[in-house]
Amino acid sequence: MQLPPDTKLQGETPPGPGDIPEGVCVSPDMRRSQRIPPNQSRTKKWPVLDTGIHPKPIAPEDVTLELYGEVEVPVLLTWAELQELPKTTVAADMHCVTRWSRLGNLWEGISTQTLLQQVKLKPTAKYVMVYGRDEVTFFRGGSATWSTNLPLEHFRHDDCLVAWSHDGEPLTNEHGGPLRLVIPKLYAWKSAKWVCAIEFKSEDAPGYWEKGGYHMLGDPWKEQRFRFSEETGDEL
Repeated sequence: MQLPPDTKLQGETPPGPGDIPEGVCVSPDMRRSQRIPPNQSRTKKWPVLDTGIHPKPIAPEDVTLELYGEVEVPVLLTWAELQELPKTTVAADMHCVTRWSRLGNLWEGISTQTLLQQVKLKPTAKYVMVYGRDEVTFFRGGSATWSTNLPLEHFRHDDCLVAWSHDGEPLTNEHGGPLRLVIPKLYAWKSAKWVCAIEFKSEDAPGYWEKGGYHMLGDPWKEQRFRFSEETGDEL
C-alpha cells in the first residue's frame, strides 16, 4: 500500500526570514546566524512528542479558552469569539528538549498580547500556568490535567500566540489541535498542546514535566533542560 505524501516534510534548506511573506511576525531567533541551539539537530519532519495520552478529538466549535486567576474578571472565550479577535501569523523555529529542532514553522492564530487585552490583570500577576485537555498520571501518582508554567514576561512576547494552523493547515489532534500555545523562545514542551485554560498567578509553580525534573524556564540557548544538576542533584 502506498502511503500518502508527508505534507510537513521540509526540503534541504529550511525556510528563512527572506522566505516569509510580508506582514508576518518573524521570531527573532530565526534571524540568528546559527539557528540551531547547542546539542540540537535539525529535523525535516514534524515529530509527535508528548505524554503519549492524547485527548479525544473535538470539533473547533466546541473549543473554549478560559482566562482566570490574578485577573479582575475571569473570561471564557468560545471558538467563535476567538475567531472574531485580530489574527496574527508568526514564523518561528521550534526546539524540542529531546534534541530535535524544526526550523521555519508558520503559525496562525491569536497573539498572546491580544489575549491579554481580553482581561484586566491584577498587579500581582507575574506568572502563567497553561492547561491542556489531556488527562495525565503524575510521576508521583494521581491523575490531573496536564499543565506547564512560564513567566508572564515570556508569555507576552511578540512571537507568542495560541495557534490553530501550522504551515497553512489546521492543527491535527496529534499536534495539539484545534488550539495550542506557541512559545518559540523556549523548549517546545512550554508550547502546550490542546490548550483549554490559562491561569495567571502571583508565584511560580511547576507544571507536569517540571514536577518530573524539567527546568522551570527551559531556554534552549542555555540548555535549560532539567531543574537539577546531574552532578550534584541540586536544583538549578
